[in-house]
Amino acid sequence: MTRIDHIVHVALGERAYDILIGPRLIDEAGAILAERFPGRRYGIVTDDNVAAAQLPRLTAGLDAAGLGYEVITLPAGEGTKNYARLEQVVEGLLAARLERGDLVIALGGGVIGDLAGFAAAITRRGMDFVQIPTSLLAQVDSSVGGKTGINSPHGKNLVGAFHQPKLVLADLSALDSLDRRQFAAGYAEVVKYGLIDDPDFFDWLDVHLDEIFSGGPARGEAVARCCAHKARVVIEDEKENGVRALLNLGHTFGHALEKDTGYSDRLLHGEGVAIGMVLAHLFSTRLGLAPGQDAGRVEAHLKRAGLPTTLADIPGTLGSTDTLMAAIAQDKKVQRGALTFILTRGIGQAFIEGNVAPEAVRAFLEEKRG
Repeated sequence: MTRIDHIVHVALGERAYDILIGPRLIDEAGAILAERFPGRRYGIVTDDNVAAAQLPRLTAGLDAAGLGYEVITLPAGEGTKNYARLEQVVEGLLAARLERGDLVIALGGGVIGDLAGFAAAITRRGMDFVQIPTSLLAQVDSSVGGKTGINSPHGKNLVGAFHQPKLVLADLSALDSLDRRQFAAGYAEVVKYGLIDDPDFFDWLDVHLDEIFSGGPARGEAVARCCAHKARVVIEDEKENGVRALLNLGHTFGHALEKDTGYSDRLLHGEGVAIGMVLAHLFSTRLGLAPGQDAGRVEAHLKRAGLPTTLADIPGTLGSTDTLMAAIAQDKKVQRGALTFILTRGIGQAFIEGNVAPEAVRAFLEEKRG
């Protein structure tokens, strides 16, 4: 019998869907999909690493349920989110003769979810898709909310579409296969929800960090609380015209650092977000908006999780401040050339500031580069 510990409903009218959270949902996916979407075929998009660890569990369940499917396997890593791999997925779905009424399954972390979701959005002018996120980062953030896309040479996630999934299956047992670094990178996105507007959640994380990392009951609760938080924001602002931008706390700095490091293993996305969240709090302190002790608490908590928190923690040599500023200027939140940052007045008090002076950011980065 399928065990579902938490259900989070994303109430978006005709685009509404459920997030199911529990152990071994990958094994049960065939039965769940057969019940919810009878008569469909599936295009499974995954990467080499996830295929080795999780694909046999998924296909065994699909076979048992009598569901037809094709598998498209891509290289692992952020570098896969590009035009060439998007073309590979789209052409693979078409070659498999999947119809518009069939479904795409994104089996993997944030890279696969973003890429497969975007491919679903544009293939045959829009196919339905299901998210089966296998990383913590994807379970608490990128699999929920319908933001799909790829990277451009000009910056991260600059090409994409809003395309909501039909279902999200967050299998907690899949997280057991992650190494400490990958799990910590996802945990940065967990912390983000507390820092935006839920200081009680941040305090709860301070108490339960070790249990979340070791796989105790707090892990499922953390995933559910993050998904519920994101669902509320998405329902209020589906296409990021207002409050949804708060979910990008730490991302403006983080995306610039990811671009500078070539979207490589030098800096995982969650690691960039961790550094970015510390920088956002320190920058807010520098502007006289937030108390310095809150920035210290954020940095200490992320360090305890094993995450990098300073520019000096990034291996290798960073590009110039001009290079970082150019990446920041390409951020999706820029409007008419004005820099938009998510700043804070303290833990749980993030806000959108739409007219940040570039010279202030430049001076701050120069200082933090040492």
